[in-house]
Amino acid sequence: MFDFWQGAQDLPVYGFLIRATIVYVYVFLLLKVLGQRSMNAINPIDFLFGVIIGDVVGEPLADGEAPLGGPLAAATLIGGIHLFLSYIALMMPRFRRVIEDEPIILIEKGKINHKEMKKCKVTVESLLMDLRINSAIDLTEVDYAILESNGQISVIKKSRFDSATPSDLGQSPQAKGYPSVVIQDGQIIHANVKDLGGLEWLKVEIKKRGYNSPEEIFLMTVDQTGAVFISPMKIRDIEKRSAN
Repeated sequence: MFDFWQGAQDLPVYGFLIRATIVYVYVFLLLKVLGQRSMNAINPIDFLFGVIIGDVVGEPLADGEAPLGGPLAAATLIGGIHLFLSYIALMMPRFRRVIEDEPIILIEKGKINHKEMKKCKVTVESLLMDLRINSAIDLTEVDYAILESNGQISVIKKSRFDSATPSDLGQSPQAKGYPSVVIQDGQIIHANVKDLGGLEWLKVEIKKRGYNSPEEIFLMTVDQTGAVFISPMKIRDIEKRSAN
């Protein structure tokens, strides 16, 4: 009666159908527990998780003699490990770099970084393809191209080629460059702050915008024009400042 769970040499068709239903519902619930991610933002650890889970739970669907309980238990353990690593990466920015790769700058200020391209094994043809996908056919318009942790290449065009077309208006805006992260998860990125003016400069900037300490800030970036972007640590802080 429970051959669909324990496995049998001549498992009937309905047994495979029951197994398929169980596996589908199980994987659906597992993904719900692990949380939602954009399918366009799969990083290497997510890819590894998907491959292993597919292999583990896929075997009982092809082999009627294989028991179903063992693979589901193994998949649960793998899902728990994946969830634990994701949680640790969320809570500890330093450990996050072990799980997720840092963005790599392939084009900087209009110049192709050959060393970084060789390091991450990106060919010129692949780079040009991604630039075309990002509507950056003309290389003279590209200011920065960054290989993100999910394997995609993002493009920052030079200011005069932005969608607002300042060049059409006879303007020559200052280059925005590549935004530097100075505060992340309430922690100061000292290497970037040092290049921008030091801790005293940072204290003045956050005080100027109504914050008492870096711990109140989830993300703070500064571009080459000096423009500052700040996202507070708590949602209610955003609502409070919007009301003011």
